[in-house]
Amino acid sequence: MRGSIGARFGGAILVVCTSLATPSAAEEETAAELGWLYELSAGILAHDVDNLWSGSREESGLDLNAGLVLRRPSFAFLTGFVRPYLGVSVNTRGDSSKLYGGFVWQYVADSGWFLKLGLGGAVHDGERETLRQGKKELGSQVLFHIPIELGRAVRGRHRISLYFDHVSNASLADENEGLDTLGLRYGYLF
Repeated sequence: MRGSIGARFGGAILVVCTSLATPSAAEEETAAELGWLYELSAGILAHDVDNLWSGSREESGLDLNAGLVLRRPSFAFLTGFVRPYLGVSVNTRGDSSKLYGGFVWQYVADSGWFLKLGLGGAVHDGERETLRQGKKELGSQVLFHIPIELGRAVRGRHRISLYFDHVSNASLADENEGLDTLGLRYGYLF
């Protein structure tokens, strides 16, 4: 039930963002000058963290994570910008790995602190249904992906952040254990 409400709320926000905001002329000009890549990041995440959104832990190991945020298309929204993102998390123990993408809203404070909230989709190589111990039942091959990231810019274009993401099918399939990851990421702005 929780996943379903979150997915509906996130979907509504994305629809509103898309329909109300348009890129500014300054943003489009800057994007033309700087190219297509906005940010590249990499990190190490704890896999299937207990007592967060999914509420249980079955799998283990660490995830090696890499992601990028594209410069365009983008639009201003609530003193931040919304941009497309893509990423991958590969589990070091052979448990569920995933490819994901969607749109992320980012707010950057004058102090250098930033917040990112996203909504997208993910595909994984884990189990949809299983009786095996130590494996999550994710219910479907395609899942919703919700990332949250809080960090700070250090020395100009460098960033350090705490990164969380949740994947689940929002109770659209019979099984929906969900999967949470949490860890540290380094990012570089282009």
